[in-house]
Amino acid sequence: MQTDRALTGHGPMDVTIFHNPACSKSREALRVIEASGYKPEVVEYVETGWEREQLETLLREAGLTPRQALRKQRGPAADMGLLEEGVTDAEIFEAMLERPVLVERPIVRTERGTRLCRPVGKVLDLLERWPDAPFAKANGRMLIDAQGLPVPGE
Repeated sequence: MQTDRALTGHGPMDVTIFHNPACSKSREALRVIEASGYKPEVVEYVETGWEREQLETLLREAGLTPRQALRKQRGPAADMGLLEEGVTDAEIFEAMLERPVLVERPIVRTERGTRLCRPVGKVLDLLERWPDAPFAKANGRMLIDAQGLPVPGE
């Protein structure tokens, strides 16, 4: 069962979402976080860009290589040749610094860890409390069932 930090006397959990408001998965993860009662720090990285150390740390914490974090669909990666064999992680990383939109989203960081939250249900692993059950995504598909359990694959 989830524990509520307010009941245990600890402060609220910090939640940071590296967010692109143009992305439905990113909007949905933010919606789940807020419905869970958190006021996350929202980093609109496509607007702000990445600092080298910030992106290196984020990928390391999430256990992702630049290639694994690369947004492969609906973005400029293919046109830039980044999906071709022989392109190095270093080349992909440099491209991400130049074109922040190349980083897949959303990436969420809490004291429980950092992860790329695709599918959106992965965000639940990072939160101490969840939205009230049942909880559906904006498209109507259930994320949390009536018993308060995550719906597999969501």
